[in-house]
Amino acid sequence: MPLILPKRYKRKLLPETTEVAIKMIKDEFQRRLAENLNLRRVTAPLFVLSGTGLNDDLNGVERAVGFPVKALGDRRAEVVHSLAKWKRVKLGAYDIAPGFGLYTDMNAIRADEELDNLHSMYVDQWDWEQTIKESDRTLEYLKETVRRIYNALKQCELTVYRHFPHITPRLPEEITFIHAEELLRKYPGMTATERETAAAKEYGAIFIIGIGAPLSNGEPHDGRAPDYDDWISPNSDGYSGLNGDIVLYDSILDRSFEISSMGVRVSPESLMRQLEARGCTDRCGLNFHRSLLAGELPYSIGGGIGQSRLCMFLLQKAHIGEVQASIWPDEQIERCRECGIELL
Repeated sequence: MPLILPKRYKRKLLPETTEVAIKMIKDEFQRRLAENLNLRRVTAPLFVLSGTGLNDDLNGVERAVGFPVKALGDRRAEVVHSLAKWKRVKLGAYDIAPGFGLYTDMNAIRADEELDNLHSMYVDQWDWEQTIKESDRTLEYLKETVRRIYNALKQCELTVYRHFPHITPRLPEEITFIHAEELLRKYPGMTATERETAAAKEYGAIFIIGIGAPLSNGEPHDGRAPDYDDWISPNSDGYSGLNGDIVLYDSILDRSFEISSMGVRVSPESLMRQLEARGCTDRCGLNFHRSLLAGELPYSIGGGIGQSRLCMFLLQKAHIGEVQASIWPDEQIERCRECGIELL
């Protein structure tokens, strides 16, 4: 994505006030999220050992930041990309009942990230996971969970408005559900990103179902690893996929704004089908995958919600660097400064 420099951009808050607002948003949203999804907070790792299968492989091409651990005979550890699989292991370890779950602060370094308005090398998000029954592995349960998260977003947006009345709410009353295949047919001739922007602009907030499986044009809407979200199982709307992305319309950047990636997690059966579809059945020998295939992990639903992205959207900022401290190319810092965008 090229750097977007909105014309006549005017920040709504000074940097010092922005810092106060960031804390308020983070405190408020995680409380709402925990209440709406019956979650309790747990402590999470910053890194895991390589070769266990616990790290999130994202699209399968991003390199994890790794290092040798002297005390373990130079075994390699790697900074987590996300905690998608680690959380499911914890649900089982803590024996958390269906309908309840956990959340944590996840911090990551993604050294291969393209740096722009929405993407940073530093990733911070709320990673959450909820135990479910096998009978809850449905599109209806997924949609209801999305509505509960969206309700937390709306509540947090109102809190910002009460403290800063000049930052008026932008989110629609309800979120619209649409399958990636429906997007493809609704907006022919567009790229996946262009389709997202067109739909987000039309509806204000959408949940795109079915991220990862090939569509009728032979291409997936976006990449998804084969070993956490279930994107291959058929669902009640006649398509495949029990996962998706929450995407908002950002009027500052005039484009789609992904705030969350989530989904019903793979069953032993769907894990095997997805590993075969991606040609990576060799993962079956990793600790995480062996446990899942053996039925030792609970059924679950989970996802991640970007913390800096949420603050950026709710405070109507033009660049994620306005709400988090990271590293940016000198040219990007200067171009942003010229347009009134001050990076922390």
